[in-house]
Amino acid sequence: QLAGLAVIAFGLWLRFGGVMADFASDKRSPEYFFMGLYVLVGTGALMTAVGFFGCCGAARESQCLIGSFFACLLVIFAAEVTAGVFAFVGKKVAIQEAQKIYEDIYDDYMKNPAGKVNSTIYHYHSALQCCGKGNMEQQMGLPCPENIQKASNCLVEIQNIIDANLHLVGIVGIAIAGTTIFGMIFSMVLCCAIRNTRDMI
Repeated sequence: QLAGLAVIAFGLWLRFGGVMADFASDKRSPEYFFMGLYVLVGTGALMTAVGFFGCCGAARESQCLIGSFFACLLVIFAAEVTAGVFAFVGKKVAIQEAQKIYEDIYDDYMKNPAGKVNSTIYHYHSALQCCGKGNMEQQMGLPCPENIQKASNCLVEIQNIIDANLHLVGIVGIAIAGTTIFGMIFSMVLCCAIRNTRDMI
């Protein structure tokens, strides 16, 4: 149950908190990346529910409930592996989508610097701690953050941030998958122990 709640909190933090929330709030958000996070949050919710029923099955010494707990853990394990593969395979696409969002905002700003996109591009620059797309000519006239000493390439920063977040997803996924495997092993051991005890009686 605790692992499930941790997965939910982690998935929601990646989706609605931090720098990635800036892309999520945009209409042209990188859906391919966020679909993996939705699977992660759904898996966490399922883990929490399954953990509760697993506790009930162990307390009541019910083979049926413990067997169902094992089957649900197997489904959760498959979902975790799917989410992990989906995130890593789709990394390149997610980076390209996120970079395309920034390039569209950058082009909109260049066409109309006085429009609403002025605050939008500044928000991105502040969140990413970058300015423009690399060279000094592309930084001229842009609303860059005042507190950064050297303005870095926003396209590079986007790639770095998505890479870092995906590594976090991978680490959490491996940790939870390990917990799930132990849960499946212990549930089968408990189920066999209950059956042997009843056969002896």
